[in-house]
Amino acid sequence: MLSEQVYAHLRDSIMRGDHAPGAALKPQDLAREQGVSLAVVREALVRVVGDGLADRLPNRGFAVPAFSDRRWQEIAEARRTIEPVLLRLSIERGDVDWEARVRAAHHRLARTPVFVPEEGEYLSDAWSEAHRVFHRTLLEGCGNPVLLETFDRMWTASELARRWSAHRDPDRDGVEEHRRLEEAALARDADAAAEALTRHLTLTAAALTGESAKGT
Repeated sequence: MLSEQVYAHLRDSIMRGDHAPGAALKPQDLAREQGVSLAVVREALVRVVGDGLADRLPNRGFAVPAFSDRRWQEIAEARRTIEPVLLRLSIERGDVDWEARVRAAHHRLARTPVFVPEEGEYLSDAWSEAHRVFHRTLLEGCGNPVLLETFDRMWTASELARRWSAHRDPDRDGVEEHRRLEEAALARDADAAAEALTRHLTLTAAALTGESAKGT
């Protein structure tokens, strides 16, 4: 379906960084570039707004959210509040099968290239998916599908900010952060795991504001 193709193209181009943070998304230009009608482009824009990848501005059309958009820090605060709690529950309730899944998910994440030249300067799709699976697997031991659905919604809402954050802080040692998370979780050290996760999330949000999270 044509509208689905245009939506997918627009979503991917925003994720790749083809449209800078705060940049206008002009329906006329997008329609000309894609060779489609304004109606098709507007439908696609409404969908990316629903995904949190664009804003609809009163009397000003559409635009990519800015680095400074308050939503990113609000989402980060929500994640820092909820995810460490889920991780503690996972460590308390998770069985040996959960431990095996955590180890496997971390292994896949560690072996997946973070950046692929043909996908641009932002996080590769394969790494982003391995990253999501690792974080979700860490929390799945909680055994509560309602809480996991909350995680899924927050993760989707923060994906664009996560890609921007990695681009703005290329020297960050994400490999070490994930290793510490895996080790603390499998050692059943709930305090260390929750602290590592909180710091991990804090660093992601801090990169968008230019602040340092060291010492948190």
